[in-house]
Amino acid sequence: MTTATPVIDIHEYMLGLGRQARAASRRISCAETATKNQALTAIAAAIETAQPRLIEENRNDMEAGAAQGLDAALLDRLELNPARIQAMAEGLREIAALPDPVGEISELRYRPSGIQVGKMRVPLGVIGIIYESRPNVTADAAGLCLKAGNAAILRGGSEAIHSNRAIAVCIQDGLRQAGLPGACVQVVETTDRAAVGELIRMQEYVDVIVPRGGKDLIARISAEAKVPVIKHLHGICHVYIDDRADIDKAIKVAYNAKTHRYGVCNAMETLLVAAGIAERVLPPLAVMYQEKGVELRGCGQTRDILADIKGATLEDWDTEYLAPILSIRIVDDLDQAIDHINIHGSQHTDAIVTEDYSRARRFLREVDSSSVMVNASTRFADGFEYGLGAEIGISTDKLHVRGPVGLEGLTTQKFVVLGDGHIRV
Repeated sequence: MTTATPVIDIHEYMLGLGRQARAASRRISCAETATKNQALTAIAAAIETAQPRLIEENRNDMEAGAAQGLDAALLDRLELNPARIQAMAEGLREIAALPDPVGEISELRYRPSGIQVGKMRVPLGVIGIIYESRPNVTADAAGLCLKAGNAAILRGGSEAIHSNRAIAVCIQDGLRQAGLPGACVQVVETTDRAAVGELIRMQEYVDVIVPRGGKDLIARISAEAKVPVIKHLHGICHVYIDDRADIDKAIKVAYNAKTHRYGVCNAMETLLVAAGIAERVLPPLAVMYQEKGVELRGCGQTRDILADIKGATLEDWDTEYLAPILSIRIVDDLDQAIDHINIHGSQHTDAIVTEDYSRARRFLREVDSSSVMVNASTRFADGFEYGLGAEIGISTDKLHVRGPVGLEGLTTQKFVVLGDGHIRV
């Protein structure tokens, strides 16, 4: 005799999570740094201790995913092994070691009236995080939100439900050891997709939504959310090789930007090359790319130099491949390169290779992206590489945070005024 799965009211269930998160956010927002760090290190230890169970629960997800036809790349992101579990624990300890941004006062200055005016960094409140596949995001997101003084509601993908539930047990154990409410971090237990719709509309209880996943997921959330969203839809990143570039630097940067990793949002998808240097740069680069198995697609001028590559279409300039495919366009000059990036780019990360200081400055000023680089690979667009420690994602929005979102990006500021009986006259 089988037991029927209990039917829950998704609306009421999510409202319950929201109410608990709002109450918990008031506690965690004023928690001492030492208390938050104690929770983080306790969660890390719990994850290490629970390694056998985490692997067992993850095996359930892996088997279900294979049966559902998930491709190899998705299964790879879904998998937890001893190394990845240890990395989760170490990541939490790294977050504990980061400076606590909460309560930091900056820009304090006297005004003519005699008062002092400054800004204090404070938590955002309740953060809803919606993500797919990677169960390690459950630990990363929990750790970042906790350190920044926020409560979190985490909704992972249905394909990782067993793994996420097991990690949630470790999080609850660590919170309990530190004397913090369990509702500081809540993992949505249901796989019903209606839960996402509820979460992104709970304006009374949720202050911001952070989606992490594919373009379709992020586009849906951006279109339907009533809660503010920190997001990027896709990463169409460019490297422009100027005709005043150092050839060796240009080849090294362009090769690394494409081949270091393919399935990441800061990988180069389009290479722009100034006409005056194209015949010197493209042939050696093409050999290196083809040895790595990268499919090249070029404009007409590019194919005059690299006759055996495919032709690029208009669609290619607007495509994030996340694969060993690269579009190449030869441009007349810096102006045409900047125009191409601002028209076809996704405002994520773009780089110039040049020895001309004035052109580098123009590129930095005129390319409208969250990260703009000179003589460096786009692969550096990363919270850890920027010195932020961990990151919860990369934002291509202009409000409230832009670029890699670390601890500071999970806080906001309020004005503080210090007086000594001052009155306005």
